Amino acid sequence: MIAPSRRVVLSAAALSAAATLVGGPAVAAPARLRLTLPAPTGPHPVGTVALRLVERGRRDPWVGARAYRELMVSVRYPAKDVRGYRRAPQMTPGAAAAYDRFNGLSEDLPPGRVDWAATRSHAYTGAPATGTRLPVVLYSPGAGDPRTLGTTLCDELASRGYAVVMIDHTYDAGAVEFPGRRVERTVLLDEFGRARKAGPEQVVAFLKKAVDVRVADTRFVLDRLAGLPGGLGRRLDLDAVGMFGQSAGGFAAAQAMHDDRRVKAALNMDGVMGYTQRDDDPSNPSTVASEGVDRPLLLMGMEGDTHHTVASWGQAWEHSTGWHRDLTLTGSAHASFTDLQSQVPQIARQLGLPDAFIAKNVGTVDPVRSVATQKAYVSAFFDRWLRGGDPARLLDGASARWPEVRFVE
Repeated sequence: MIAPSRRVVLSAAALSAAATLVGGPAVAAPARLRLTLPAPTGPHPVGTVALRLVERGRRDPWVGARAYRELMVSVRYPAKDVRGYRRAPQMTPGAAAAYDRFNGLSEDLPPGRVDWAATRSHAYTGAPATGTRLPVVLYSPGAGDPRTLGTTLCDELASRGYAVVMIDHTYDAGAVEFPGRRVERTVLLDEFGRARKAGPEQVVAFLKKAVDVRVADTRFVLDRLAGLPGGLGRRLDLDAVGMFGQSAGGFAAAQAMHDDRRVKAALNMDGVMGYTQRDDDPSNPSTVASEGVDRPLLLMGMEGDTHHTVASWGQAWEHSTGWHRDLTLTGSAHASFTDLQSQVPQIARQLGLPDAFIAKNVGTVDPVRSVATQKAYVSAFFDRWLRGGDPARLLDGASARWPEVRFVE
């Protein structure tokens, strides 16, 4: 989610925000807010490790002068014991500073009002992992977002026994902080600006490139999982790999499953799957839309987004031969499927902002219920398809316990 608009990959508002990111003056603030994240509900404490991965055989697609592609990932996992270990921050200082100046709240929230670096996750840095074989879930964030904007759901899955690999897409994310406090900033906005000036065909080419890069990043991470350090790779069940993401990350998850059979199940949270900036535009579909998939695909959309209204979802729905479902989280907005679901109401409460600020950014759904609902359905999806579970059969139809979820036929 680069822009405050719904699912548009890049917009004029985003380009304006970028000016601040690359050197415009920050607005002084009288105080910096501190935010919290919901705790995971699974039986395991959560450990985490951040890793730099380097693909020597691939020249960086965004910065051609760099002869290799490098990524940062965070691995979340169920831990044996977290005593004596510290809770990891949601964002590193470098990523937090960039996010403060460049995020989907920029129209209403001046830079400097939130101390994004102060938010703690519920994962403990370096805590030892359990000795059991762990199913694996990959996570890809929205365009321009840091990998850690999906911390709530990733920590939840880890607490329930998954190894979760959160991927930062370098030069796509607003900023990626590498060891030694080196920060690489986004080039996505400049690339998009050039594409817009060149015409519609170049915009389509840009959007395709952005997704192709994410899929290539994902496949590289898959290649490296078995060799993760500290014995972590040996604990992973690489025959049970799924992927999910929000917005562009949801698109990338579905496309990665289409392109790579190692991905057994994919969950797309409100991500359009065509190379277009209009939901209802059926032109320039991706191959996951035009060909569908033969493995489980779950679409989970904001209010109003279904396979009847989002053209690329409808195409994937028609062409997929594997299990597929379409769920609406009623009252939600595009950013409801990120950590902002719990953080935006905190910002509004502390700054005295109106309910309209909350509704604009994360909808009218009750934030506590929204988070709990997402945890339940994301876990149920991967439990069913990676572990043969889902005893509550949440994915079979409407549940009185979770009235916020509507099944779309």
